[in-house]
Amino acid sequence: MNNNSFKDVETIHAEQWKLFKKQLKYISAESPYYKKLFKERNILIEEIDSFEDLHKIPVTSKEELQRFNSDFIAVPEGDIIDFVTTSGTLGSPVNFALNDADLDRLAENEYRSFKMAGLKKSDKVQITTTLDRRFMAGLAYFLGLRKLGAGIIRTGSGLPQLQWESIERFKPNYLVAVPSFLLKMIQYAEDNNIDYKNSSIKAAICIGEPLRDQNFELNALGQRIKDLWDIELFSTYASTEMSTAFTECSEHKGNHVLTDLIYTEILDDQGKQVQPGEIGELVVTPLGTETMPLLRFATGDMLTYTKEKCNCGRNTPRLSPVIGRKQQKIKLKGTSLYPQHIIEVLNSYGKIRTFIIEASLDDLGNDNLKILVPDSFEKIEELKENFKSHLNVTPEIERLDVEQISKLKFPKGSRKPQIFRDLR
Repeated sequence: MNNNSFKDVETIHAEQWKLFKKQLKYISAESPYYKKLFKERNILIEEIDSFEDLHKIPVTSKEELQRFNSDFIAVPEGDIIDFVTTSGTLGSPVNFALNDADLDRLAENEYRSFKMAGLKKSDKVQITTTLDRRFMAGLAYFLGLRKLGAGIIRTGSGLPQLQWESIERFKPNYLVAVPSFLLKMIQYAEDNNIDYKNSSIKAAICIGEPLRDQNFELNALGQRIKDLWDIELFSTYASTEMSTAFTECSEHKGNHVLTDLIYTEILDDQGKQVQPGEIGELVVTPLGTETMPLLRFATGDMLTYTKEKCNCGRNTPRLSPVIGRKQQKIKLKGTSLYPQHIIEVLNSYGKIRTFIIEASLDDLGNDNLKILVPDSFEKIEELKENFKSHLNVTPEIERLDVEQISKLKFPKGSRKPQIFRDLR
């Protein structure tokens, strides 16, 4: 796999099409799900001559991947090495599997991502995410760093005391972490007189939560971390189904697409490609995957993109952070919102430590929005005014015991905090 990001746009496009065509041939020959689909829809892959012809192939939804899960497996069961599940952010987790070639590809993907963020063999990286619990990402980080030859400290998730003890002991200069966990580490350091501002940590590769807005500026969460701890923050975006990560370079102007590992489309509700800067749904075709190859997979993630050449010299498209999930769109008094817009207001307000966002339907079937805040919080009117000035709408605010909020936020078995509850 060669990194062609610095070539001219036409060459990148041509090379990507060759890889796409190869993947299409593989899928049509080996995937039970797509073989059946092509036959039913009378799709002849010989007639797919360019990316412009892709509209002839329907997108694959998460629901289809869930319902026909085993039909997506395109290799003999005995060839499968790693069994994982998606994080199940929207509904129950989906089984996913990787063979030896897929694990090599996963290592290559993360190796490239870490290099994109400027990591070298001489660096030491502390991974503060789980490597177990059927979580693909933790393993991917380990494989990528191993390929890079960097030093790895596997502390796993949580446990701020262990994180700081490991930083003191091994002197890593990078962290892989969820942004909100960095705030917990800062809080622990402040409570325990740890001189975190002079620690060995120089940068963090941030996962799982957006750090920046659509204009690639730090959002409230990113700014809060930066104000407290002046380390370099790198944004990344990935999912199990994509088997590919989109990572920022040192310019911090969007997450680069690795065009020889994945083909991306950003589509409107009619399935047409949106213009750069417009919001659409990310639809992906991972290239080179063997065990569970996906074709035009609709991620449900809404974002924007840019095609302009990056100052780093790469000519590949760049994606914005995720603005929200397609199904999570809320229509409140004529205003369209995504959970990230609401999280951004609450984070920039900065006076609430923990919260839950709930969407439900009222008696007329219209969207209703409620924010659950700790019962110790008293400035409800001030918070409502804050929402009004930022989003032009005012959600309901309800106070709840902190323990109850915590139970809702961390349901049993979940690998990620559930800040948004969709009861519609």
